[in-house]
Amino acid sequence: QVQLVESGGGLVQPGGSLRLSCAASGIAFRIYHMAWYRQAPGKQREVIARISTDGSTYYADSVKGRFTISRDNAKNMVHLQMSSLKPEDTAIYYCNLVTRSLPWGQGTQVTVSS
Repeated sequence: QVQLVESGGGLVQPGGSLRLSCAASGIAFRIYHMAWYRQAPGKQREVIARISTDGSTYYADSVKGRFTISRDNAKNMVHLQMSSLKPEDTAIYYCNLVTRSLPWGQGTQVTVSS
């Protein structure tokens, strides 16, 4: 059964940090390019970071220099280390393939507020 399960979200003050994790099951994880997405209230879901099978990365301008994506092929997991968080980072965060072709998980809520 193909499944994506995100975790690690929460409430954090501006300037704080969080580490999100995504566990993938039912796929040959190591052969897929993975990505983190987020959806803020009233906005479309957007890609914010991608990691290729060879470990190369891409970041949206809005998170570049603050977020770091990584993957652990042995554990079928992808992580997102977020630092210097801003209120505009508040959103539900999801992982998926770069092609967005797997069923979406429930996401993990990140709220940045003082």
